[in-house]
Amino acid sequence: MAKSNLQFKTNYAVSSTIEPFYKGGKVQISKDEKFIFCTCGTRVNVLQIVTGKIVHSIEQDDQEDITSFALSLDDEILVTASKALLLKQWDWKQAQCTRSWRAIHNVPIASMTFDPTSTLLATGGCDGTIKLWDVVKQYCTHNLKGSSGVVHLVEFHPDISLLQLFSSASDCGIRMWDLRSSQCLCVLQSHYSPVTSLAFTPDGASMVSSGRDKICTVWDLKSRTARRTVPVYEAVESVVLLPEDEDFSEIGVKTKEIHFITAGSKGVLRVWDASSARCVFAQTLPSAPPAGGSEEGGEEYGDPRSLTYCLPLPSSLRLATVTAEHNILLYQLPSFTTQQQFVGFNDEVLDVKFLGKGDTHIVVATNSSQLKVFDLATSSCKILYGHTDTVLSLDVFKKGSLFVSCAKDKSVRVWRQDPDSGQVCCVAQGCSHANAVGSITCSRMKESFVVSGSQDCTIKVWDLPETIPETDGDIFQLTARVTEKAHDKDVNSVAVSPNDKLLVSGSQDRLAKLWSLGAPGADLALLGVFRGHRRGVWCVQFSPMDQVLASSSADGSVKLWSLQDFSCLKTFEGHDASVLKLIFVSRGTQLLTSGSDGLVKLWTIKTNECVKTLDAHQDKVWGLHATRKDDRVVTASADSNITVWTDVTEVEQAEEQAKQEDQILKKQELSNLLHEKKYLKALGLAISLDQPHTVLKVIKAIRQGEDGAKQLEKTVLKLRQDQKESMLRYCAVWNTNARSCLDAQAVIQVMLTHLSPEELLQYQGARAHLEGLIPYTERHMQRIGRLLQASMFLDYMWQKMRVTGAPVSMDSQDEEMDTASLQVPHPLFMIDKRPGEGGDGTREQGNGEQRWNEGVAEEDGGLEEDANMEEDDDDEVSITRKASVSGQRVENGQNRKENGNHHSGSEESSGEEDRGDQTEAKMAKCQILLSAASLPPLQAIIS
Repeated sequence: MAKSNLQFKTNYAVSSTIEPFYKGGKVQISKDEKFIFCTCGTRVNVLQIVTGKIVHSIEQDDQEDITSFALSLDDEILVTASKALLLKQWDWKQAQCTRSWRAIHNVPIASMTFDPTSTLLATGGCDGTIKLWDVVKQYCTHNLKGSSGVVHLVEFHPDISLLQLFSSASDCGIRMWDLRSSQCLCVLQSHYSPVTSLAFTPDGASMVSSGRDKICTVWDLKSRTARRTVPVYEAVESVVLLPEDEDFSEIGVKTKEIHFITAGSKGVLRVWDASSARCVFAQTLPSAPPAGGSEEGGEEYGDPRSLTYCLPLPSSLRLATVTAEHNILLYQLPSFTTQQQFVGFNDEVLDVKFLGKGDTHIVVATNSSQLKVFDLATSSCKILYGHTDTVLSLDVFKKGSLFVSCAKDKSVRVWRQDPDSGQVCCVAQGCSHANAVGSITCSRMKESFVVSGSQDCTIKVWDLPETIPETDGDIFQLTARVTEKAHDKDVNSVAVSPNDKLLVSGSQDRLAKLWSLGAPGADLALLGVFRGHRRGVWCVQFSPMDQVLASSSADGSVKLWSLQDFSCLKTFEGHDASVLKLIFVSRGTQLLTSGSDGLVKLWTIKTNECVKTLDAHQDKVWGLHATRKDDRVVTASADSNITVWTDVTEVEQAEEQAKQEDQILKKQELSNLLHEKKYLKALGLAISLDQPHTVLKVIKAIRQGEDGAKQLEKTVLKLRQDQKESMLRYCAVWNTNARSCLDAQAVIQVMLTHLSPEELLQYQGARAHLEGLIPYTERHMQRIGRLLQASMFLDYMWQKMRVTGAPVSMDSQDEEMDTASLQVPHPLFMIDKRPGEGGDGTREQGNGEQRWNEGVAEEDGGLEEDANMEEDDDDEVSITRKASVSGQRVENGQNRKENGNHHSGSEESSGEEDRGDQTEAKMAKCQILLSAASLPPLQAIIS
């Protein structure tokens, strides 16, 4: 009964994305401490700290990477420098470039900063020169030479009255420049490696410098000498002074002397007393150092935990750090507790799963030893340390708070998330595989066991204790209950059945195998082998409802297998590359698959049909998972993007139903308007519905009414410009069909008569529509020309046959009458007419056009008959038949005359008048059908 009420999904829409916003380079925080500015290739992204969302993205037009940027201290001006040697000034709140100029540097700019007044900009180039710019008056004020190598650091003295600038280059010295004289006052020598940062005391009397030579130096700027050298035993990337007016006694700050914080290769923040050169506080890392590692191991530059920037937020008493893995962390002082974490770049995302009681979080495995847990509401992230090598796979238990991970470090770990605080800690681990663990799954009914598959070709079953520790203080050591040599190659995927009794494994050896888990303590028993894939099996999954399982392979196919006889039930083909992941949705009636082609496909199992293809990634989609409510899906790709999709099937169906109801109401309203002869409203409504056939019906209704031509002209001229544009577009289509060309030409005649060429050409697509009208109009005119010629031949033959059968006295009278009749200038147009042509039946072109124009206004009830005429050959055949029938009738009449059944002269003259009236009616029809005067204006407008 549940399945009968089941509704298939038809579409998903992107609800949120987690994209890379920082790929290395400079980071700066606005003075109001609301935004973080960071570089990401050709863009400078502005991250809102409260929400964790990118609110602005300033991108270079030339698509050149940004080498440096600077935000003025009043948060108004942003200046960027690119590899194209251009400086650009931005109104970053509007993401608009207000000014750009060429930097006089011959090589890219490596560093830049604003002075305290936000009027002077200093740029340090890779050519060893420093240039100062007045951003208000827009000119270069100084060109400072003397540095050797790349000038990677420039800083203004906080006291602007001194007009001093400090810089550091590859020569490891700190140069002090006097901006009044543009001279170097002195070079402060203390470091033996490049200086990485400078920090000034509030009074400007002292300065602290840091370098990668594992020392920090305290300088007396008045005497321009080193007051003290502090060994910090790590390569320091950034130094920040502690505020003097705050109480930091809880972290060991007892005096009012200078205290500073260092951030470097060890990845920990440490507080130093400058007077005693002693470390008074060292931050405790979120977890213990990696197994087998040492304290010295953390000093290697480029370690994932090493810090590259440390930025103060004095107003809120916080500190922001940037790690080598492009993570931005905010700490609250003085406790140094982690307040917020943002992941700037995920690199290649290998797996993703929903987490939490209401699926409010996602846990992500990237090309890193760290796990990341994102809050979907705020995009804030918690970074989990524990594994020592790249994490490859994840799985979550049914309740959503306990999850497992496996990595290249040959271990599996069990993690618990606190449902209230959201904190995550490792509670258990197991290490007995001989090679990298590439897949992992957990029990479905209870939190009782974990199964892992490794590149050592084995499957291990790990039993969990009945009571799992709540914190990471005492990590439980798991032991494998069962170890089974399952395949001949790497085990890529393992999955447990919904009743926890069966296990399926998929391997690079192109096989999937079904195992019986049996009772606790029992060994694995092989039940069957699924053969059929031509390449390695990437993923296997049990159906949540039926006794079937699905497998995906590198051969680009997805297969559905029976658990009864291990036969292949269905094969789904549609991906152009390897199918990396699959899941069942809609209670097992549909499949979602992701592949190396960057696509996610939705399949209906019953029909073997691909219902929808979702395209939001540019690289392999490794991660795919659905919520327990089956209303959202998350995908993760090697392009570093994580996308959350929402099921919009019901929303789209409701919108479609509302649209249909609205269409029905509008159609009824349209019918009422036509019945009430409110043609203007009817035409406007039909155009708004964008239904050309309905508009044509309205045009026909208008023309069939009383005084149709004037009514049509009045209605068309009252339309708005956008409605006239639609009418012109519809006419171009109608004119291609002989059945609707009459109405199209009537509307075109109104437009050409009352609208100037300039006004017509302003309409959207007018030139293309008018060009399309000309050839079909000529074709219709040729067809009507042939019809008129055949009609005149019929009329001529009728007259001659009547004359032949008449008495002699009547013949001469009739001949004179007929000749006069034929010499009357009929309003014909000759499509084959050439200037200077002679012969019978020729007419002057100017007179023909004039006669057409005179006949345009005429209306005849028989026009619709001509509108239903078929194409050229059919018309000529029907005319020939009419001529044949008329000839027979004439013969019969002559025979009757010969037999003595003569009619009176008045009857003959009456018959001649009727035939003449019919000829005139035919010519009137042709006059209305096509306006010969419409071609020259059309051609004139196009030319």
